[in-house]
This record gives sequence, structure tokens and C-alpha cells, in this order.
Amino acid sequence: MKIVIINHSDTLGGASVVSYRLMKALRAMGVDASMLVSHKAGNDPHVHMAGMSLRRKYTFLAEHLRIFTANGFNRDDLFKASIATDGLPLSRHPLVKEADGVIINWVNQGMLSLREIGRIAAAVPTVWTMHDMWNLTGVCHHAGECLAYRAPAGCADCPLMHGRAGKHDLSARTFSRKKDLYASVDIQFVAVSTWLRKLAEKSSLMAGCRVSVIPNAFPIEDFYTSPRMASAPFGLPEDKKLIVMGAARLDDPVKGLPYAIEALNRLRRDDAMVVFFGAVRDPHAFDSLHFPYRHIGPVSEAELLRELYARATVVMSTSLYETLPGTLIEGQAAGCTPVSFDRGGQADIIDSSSAGYLVPAYDTEAFASALDSALDNPLDRTSLHNSVEKKFSATAVAEKYKAYFSKL
Repeated sequence: MKIVIINHSDTLGGASVVSYRLMKALRAMGVDASMLVSHKAGNDPHVHMAGMSLRRKYTFLAEHLRIFTANGFNRDDLFKASIATDGLPLSRHPLVKEADGVIINWVNQGMLSLREIGRIAAAVPTVWTMHDMWNLTGVCHHAGECLAYRAPAGCADCPLMHGRAGKHDLSARTFSRKKDLYASVDIQFVAVSTWLRKLAEKSSLMAGCRVSVIPNAFPIEDFYTSPRMASAPFGLPEDKKLIVMGAARLDDPVKGLPYAIEALNRLRRDDAMVVFFGAVRDPHAFDSLHFPYRHIGPVSEAELLRELYARATVVMSTSLYETLPGTLIEGQAAGCTPVSFDRGGQADIIDSSSAGYLVPAYDTEAFASALDSALDNPLDRTSLHNSVEKKFSATAVAEKYKAYFSKL
């Protein structure tokens, strides 16, 4: 079986990392898997560059010029929208032409146009993995509180377009182009979480589309449940119970940092502290936090991050919405008891009856109570590791994709 995974990059971004991990796992079980990417950072011979450099730059610039013109030349929202008008002619690529199946992952920013996706799907059995909401909306990757994608007429008068063209704006036109594509070819959609599938089922754009759930793959086997280093990394105290919260950018509004601070300020205990990892733009982001904390910034060394998790008691997330939060999976893989708002794919990770705490979104009092319970009665670390290994290991996920293509 020959499978080609098409993704923007092999290592840059979350979708790239899990796509590459999936390719490696498929190859390990005997599948002739390869990747086609616009940006190759590694040196794996099974990852292939798609298109010439000049062509890649042209399609990227052409798409963003269309968005920039349509949104009233607003640079703030330029990269929040994708329209797939321009892309590379990958339906003619030898790897695609010889493939038994194609997995399309994150292919925005000028990599694939909707027209080219239609050509690929018309020739080869195609699975399109949804890593965010873009497949079910007009132009945005996360709709937030906007529900326009559920309306019978679909997206229009999009906030990202700032009132330009109203009901006939770029979001409406892109919504219509996607609807035509989905009606013209047979594409099998895969959502990486049950939450995302439920959103797709509510989208008027994806009415009648088949959407299955297969999660992202994670290197569960790399995490361990007991510390391996002689001393705690980052100079952290040895006598404190650690709560860990991480993100690429902690003060991204989506991550809900103010809610985390409010919940932590409700705790009344001196035997614990919280450790934040990730970047922040606001130097005053933690000014209102009174609970003992340490912000260690971005952690680039995987071994240090794994050691941090292994020494932590709790991993927490206050994201306002999250497709499939990787820090919760990583934390559990190291034996941390998870505490999270129930607003996204967290329910696929945390079994609140036996493997953690899911708290109603925005309820900081309940969140603080859950933190207290998790600190006082942490769950068995080995059981937590095993629970995510069964669902999110690269081997488990690759088996699901292999079985999926066998049926196709």
C-alpha cells in the first residue's frame, strides 16, 4: 500500500509534527508512506519537497494579496484567514499519481487550491484530516463564538473581512467554493477529536459529508512517570507539588490565562506551586497571580520537558477552545493528573470518571476545587500513561489510518 501525506511542512507547527510522526509509524508497520511538503526542515529521504521555490513563493503571496485586498488592507487579520485559491499542481506529482491513497493534512498558505484538491480526490482515494475548523467554515481556522457557518446560507459578513462586501464577502465566496468541491468529489473527512466532528455536523457546509474521528499521534513511549535526573530542572524546588501549564504562547487569548490565574488565586496551600512554560508577549501577564509560580519560558529540549512532567503532580489547561490539546496528553503520558475546562477535544483525552477532572468552562471556583482534589489525591501514574498510550500512540493512530484505507 502506497500512502502520500500532504502537509505544509514536516516539522514546523503542530499539524506538521503529527503528520511526520504518522508517516514514520505507517512505515514501521510496512506501509510505503511518504510526505509532500512546501517547507522541509529535516533530512528524511521519505519527505519530498513539492514544487519549485519560485512557484511556492508566488502562490503564498498571491493568496495573501487576495485576502489583504478583501479585508480592507488589515494586517492584523491577514493570517487568520485562508481561502485556497492558489496552490501547487500536486495532482500531477509522481508520488500522488502512483499512490493508493492520499492523506491531506494542513495545506493552507498557498500549498493547495480547492480546485487541485478536487483533482487529487477525483483520481485517488483521499482522506482530509481536519486539524482545526477551516474545513467547516468560510475562511477562519477557529470560529470562536461566531456561528455563521451553521446558517443555511453559510458564512457571510465575516468579522475577519471587516464589513467589506457584506453578504458577498470573501468568506461567503470561499464557503460556496468549498460546498461545490464537497459535492463534486468523494472526500473522506477525519476530525482529530469528537468535539471537532460535532462542529462539522452542525456546519451547513458539511451537511452530508462523512466525518470519522482519528486523533493525532503522540510519542507516548518517550515519556516516563518517575524522575530520571538527579536534581529538578530549571532550579525548581524538590519539596513542592508541581502544577504544570504550557503553550506555545501562554497569553494567547485562546489559552485562557486569566482564568488560570483566577483559579490558582483561589487555592489556599503552601505545599504546591505552578510552573508555566511557553512564550508571553505581555511582560505583566502574571502580575495578578498571587499563588507561588515560576515562568520558565519556552522549553526547546524535549528531555527537560519530559523531566518536568515526570516531577509534576498535575497538568492543567484553561483553553477556551482546543481541538486536541497536546499538553494534556503529554502530561498524562508522564503520569500527571489532568485538570481542564471541558471546551473542546479535552473529553477525548480525559475520562472524568476515572482519569482526571473536566470542569465547566469559565468556572474558576470548580477549577480550583479540582486542582485541590488532584493535588491531594493524584491518580496512579502508570494507569494514566497506559490510558493515553492506547489512544494516542503513533502505532495506535497509524493502525486506524491503515484500516481506514483498507476499507476504501
